[in-house]
Amino acid sequence: MANTNPGGSAAGPGHDDPSRRDFIHIAAAAAAIGGVAATAWPLIDQMNPSADTLALASIEFDLSKVEPGQQVTVKWRGKPVFVRNRTEKEIAEAVRGDSANLKDPQADAQRHKDGKAQWLILVGTCTHLGCVPNFKSALEQGIYQGWFCPCHGSVYDTSGRIRKGPAPTNLEVPEYAFLSDTKVKIG
Repeated sequence: MANTNPGGSAAGPGHDDPSRRDFIHIAAAAAAIGGVAATAWPLIDQMNPSADTLALASIEFDLSKVEPGQQVTVKWRGKPVFVRNRTEKEIAEAVRGDSANLKDPQADAQRHKDGKAQWLILVGTCTHLGCVPNFKSALEQGIYQGWFCPCHGSVYDTSGRIRKGPAPTNLEVPEYAFLSDTKVKIG
């Protein structure tokens, strides 16, 4: 019987060419990977934060609403944030506290930005168990002239540093930036 294949191969009509077989394997693998990716993408994408959560990722606040010695509480990421316009006396108290024996040492200059010492922006939850400290209570008691947590008695000074009580750390300073002299972006 004579060889009828032009390439000189003894393979009959039922046998595939090796390069064609490789192409079929590669195409099938690519189709399988594409199918897995198309199936997995919705599962991965649903783990992203929702639009309402992303909208709360940062807020802008008009500082002109806050008089010296006054504090405003705004909501950011579901937490209270204290925006306090400190008086010269409060700033002086905070700077004097830099040299005190602090549980969580941090200078007042590290707790505000851009040389604007009058603006103190803090996450308003006690670092002990998450209660909301009250500025007025500490002022009435005369203890460090700062915030007082009514739940377990933690006392913070006019820079938000822990001075007394069970709280382990200072009140948190969130990420923020001054957009202008009268506007701040928190987050």
